[in-house]
Amino acid sequence: MSASKRTAWAVAAAVLLPLVTVAPAAHADGKDGKKDEKDKQPKPPAIMSTVGGTLLGRPGTQVQLGLGAPVLPKELSARSWIVADAESGKVLAAHNAHWRLAPASTLKMLFADTLLPKFPRTTNHLVTPQDLAGIGSGSSLVGIKEKQTYSVHDLWLGVFLRSGNDAVHVLSSMNNGVRQTVKDMNDRAAELQALDTHVVSPDGYDAPGQVSSAYDLTLIARSGMQNKDFREYAATPRAAFPGEQKPGKKRETFEIQNTNRLLTGDLGVAPYQGIAGVKNGNTTHAGSTFTGVAERGGKVLLVTVMNPSSKEQHAVYQETARLLDWGFAAAGKVTPVGDLMPPTSARTETGTTEDGSEPAPGKNAPDDSAAPVAAEEKSGGVGIALSIAGGVLVLLAGAVFLVNRRWPLSAPGARRRRSREPLDPDVNP
Repeated sequence: MSASKRTAWAVAAAVLLPLVTVAPAAHADGKDGKKDEKDKQPKPPAIMSTVGGTLLGRPGTQVQLGLGAPVLPKELSARSWIVADAESGKVLAAHNAHWRLAPASTLKMLFADTLLPKFPRTTNHLVTPQDLAGIGSGSSLVGIKEKQTYSVHDLWLGVFLRSGNDAVHVLSSMNNGVRQTVKDMNDRAAELQALDTHVVSPDGYDAPGQVSSAYDLTLIARSGMQNKDFREYAATPRAAFPGEQKPGKKRETFEIQNTNRLLTGDLGVAPYQGIAGVKNGNTTHAGSTFTGVAERGGKVLLVTVMNPSSKEQHAVYQETARLLDWGFAAAGKVTPVGDLMPPTSARTETGTTEDGSEPAPGKNAPDDSAAPVAAEEKSGGVGIALSIAGGVLVLLAGAVFLVNRRWPLSAPGARRRRSREPLDPDVNP
């Protein structure tokens, strides 16, 4: 072999040998890059809120399995999730429960919980150009038109089924504008003790500083489900929505379908047995978010899942279904890791809030309007579950899915004043 060839081989060996020796190590440590990809995921804060219990303020998964309790599903990739008993408020398991994240359209649950009691569903509203001003680019819309009249009932169908930011803005306009509505929502969040939540845009559209958490969204959903209209809208799979009124012609309608895939069963996602709402969302910043409620065997569970990183199609629904399955199997076999706190306006018969603290000065004063509500809730007690009319068969038939029973707040005698998002079409809810 000539000197020039020997030199060439030496150079080639010097270049290639390190690559040969490094490659196996990278494969062993990174598992084809999966570890590196996981390491790139944001980390939860080391210190988070402890509302509902100290364990809920810790990063990572919190669960206390008892005898016979199933282990948690392995296929969970969400940054944050929670499984709670909707009636008792006990948190069965959680993962970064108080991590403040962008909520997307799940924030519409707070919008509804705040504004639903303000306007009778039969009230009609003529839409003006100002009503539709300021809607974010790429928002999910139900198709509201200027100079057309819609009932409040129509508008709420647009909010719940199509996650229509146009419907949100019209209702906000009826509530003295977006600024007032944002203030009302933040006040309501504070009353619910949803202290991780800060509202900037009432429709959940991505905005700097707009955050919530799995804990708060579950708390908000539980509050909303106390309202019969909220339950009805959240559980409606499809409905007729008014089209444009043309002179001399009967106003036509078009069908809208709920974007909650566990409710309607669509795009490869099967309807979840016993599902009764509540709200999904998806934005660029938030990723996919979802809060769902389901009943099985007299047990009612709430699950919130925020921003799964899995490449699995419709991961937010798949992970929610797995957590619901786990929760129903684990009920009674785990030690709760925390509680969903009652609103600050909830009072026990001793005059203190249910967490044992004294009500804030000037707040929670008993009044005549609260008395009938308190009496109604006391008569039911904690044992009343959701009544789901017809279950999945009703959903598949396309009928309105009604939840007829009211929910207890947290305990007999509790009082509350009733002042009261394209991946999916829900793109920027």
